[in-house]
Amino acid sequence: MRSSFSLVDVFLVLAFFSHIKWTVKGSSHCKQTDSGEIRPHSVTITEFGAVGDGVTLNTKAFQNAIFYLNSFADKGGAKLFVPAGWWLTGSFDLISHLTLWLDKDAVILGSKNSDDWPVVDPLPSYGRGRELPGGRHRSLIYGRNLTDVIITGDNGTIDGQGSVWWNWFRSKTLNYTRPHLVELMNSTGVVISNLTFLNSPFWTIHPVYCSHVIVQNVTILAPLDSPNTDGIDPDSSDDVCIQDCYISTGDDLIAIKSGWDEYGISFARPSTNIIIRRLIGHNRNGSGIAIGSEMSGGVSEVYAENLYFFDSSTAIIIKTARGRGGYVRNIYISNVTLTGVDTAIRFNSNFSQHPDEFYDPNALPVIERITVKDVIGDNIKVAGLLKGIEGDSFHHVCLLNITLNVTSESPWNCSYIQGYSALVSPETCEPLKESIYPKHSSDCYHLSNHLWSSAHHLAKEMMPDIRS
Repeated sequence: MRSSFSLVDVFLVLAFFSHIKWTVKGSSHCKQTDSGEIRPHSVTITEFGAVGDGVTLNTKAFQNAIFYLNSFADKGGAKLFVPAGWWLTGSFDLISHLTLWLDKDAVILGSKNSDDWPVVDPLPSYGRGRELPGGRHRSLIYGRNLTDVIITGDNGTIDGQGSVWWNWFRSKTLNYTRPHLVELMNSTGVVISNLTFLNSPFWTIHPVYCSHVIVQNVTILAPLDSPNTDGIDPDSSDDVCIQDCYISTGDDLIAIKSGWDEYGISFARPSTNIIIRRLIGHNRNGSGIAIGSEMSGGVSEVYAENLYFFDSSTAIIIKTARGRGGYVRNIYISNVTLTGVDTAIRFNSNFSQHPDEFYDPNALPVIERITVKDVIGDNIKVAGLLKGIEGDSFHHVCLLNITLNVTSESPWNCSYIQGYSALVSPETCEPLKESIYPKHSSDCYHLSNHLWSSAHHLAKEMMPDIRS
């Protein structure tokens, strides 16, 4: 369905863009990185007794190889090469100035024995395991307090063999929270690229308390009914770039987090300066891009563009609840294409799971300056379910140039939110009907110089309708 806009609409849009003051820095931390950086020292995992038959447990081989390579950390770093084969292993630690490189026919397999995934302390910003009180199983590939770490290859594979963990979760026989496939803590200068990740027991890639992280050219796959198999979850991390990825999992493709209730508030490390671009994917039980629901340390300066989500439950969601506290602000999402999505944009404020009884129910989240722009969608059930919290304020929500082919007779459902819109079809809900331009441009969050060219493109696209 093509919408017709008047000549007045066009002039107002152009006037609106011409008066914008740019307020956000560019994406300097999001650039192509040479993940094939030459390290002066290199070893192959077979030199440490590893056997790639898919049966022999190689945990000790990985641990011994990395222990040996640690002696080169101050000599330019080192590379651990994993050749073709099926390399079964339990959890192992990485070190600084290391490249873990997988051959195109190399498959690292996670052990199906939970004893091979040690139990570690809960994250301080969560206060307990995310699923159960107490500790949590350590990720298959793990590191903390590291600098200059590269996990890459020639599209090799890391397979968590998560089905055994999913079954334990469903049968409620877990003793501790499930492990991630890759987790790096308190680390900086992290690159994850050119790999395929399969069947994570829990979240797939989890940088937490990290800075300067790049995830690029990765494929992440898990069955659409696998529980909580998020793709990439930046958590209390800053300067994160995610680009050129394909993700199909059982939950959120990307979920930006920053701690849980009183623990996240106290830890007070936000996620900020997150860039996501050229992402394709789908799911049936999650969303394309999620913020929260664990967002108590704050999330800000998120920029996402060139996204394609298909056959999915939700495209874009902010998840929160009473007791979360924290904030989500300065979010800009643009150039989104949707096909066969149940809900295009959603605010869900009913994520009422809490770590314990000590959370503060009066800790309300601040949700402000959320801009979603240039969205087209076909076969969409609902355009937006935007539910705030009574007594709270979700404000300066801005929707611009959105055209959705919606099957529902009630395309928008909004409550306890405030904002503005322009060029939205079907017509948005009452709390957002006030026009963005010309009075409210400063209330909307925008990025860099994309908007002026978008305005001219918009005007060009609408001219045939005007002339008719």
